Amino acid sequence: MADLTARRNMPFDLEPLGRLLADEEDLALVNPNAQRPFDASEWSEKWLNEADDASFYVVDADGREVGFFALRVGVGPEVRHLTYVFVEDSARGGAGAEIARLVEDAARELGALSITLKVELDNEPALNLYRSSGYEELASRGGMATMRLDLE
Repeated sequence: MADLTARRNMPFDLEPLGRLLADEEDLALVNPNAQRPFDASEWSEKWLNEADDASFYVVDADGREVGFFALRVGVGPEVRHLTYVFVEDSARGGAGAEIARLVEDAARELGALSITLKVELDNEPALNLYRSSGYEELASRGGMATMRLDLE
């Protein structure tokens, strides 16, 4: 998959996210604490409501939303924490590096100096992607790795 771009989700347009997370198993993986089925009002009030947080759709060359990610304020405004990452099946298989670049670009535009994230240790494709994108593993506990990438 090539020619992916990121479009900021502003104001909250959660209809595409509801379509992307229509499968309850996908929703549980992205946010195990969210109600099932997907509830747009819950997401806008509870999961994406912090004033300084930003969320983005990954858009293909045809203008269709094929993924989603959010960058929350981390330890301070210069740190963004990557969360709620999802890419539909049709966009998987080779798009990881491009999506990682979109995340980095979005974080830079928000003034971040570094990105942090948590990833399940048994999610080898994601771990390999983050490692190959330059993320450093800071710690692992409870089946999760905490990682960081310093932006240049």
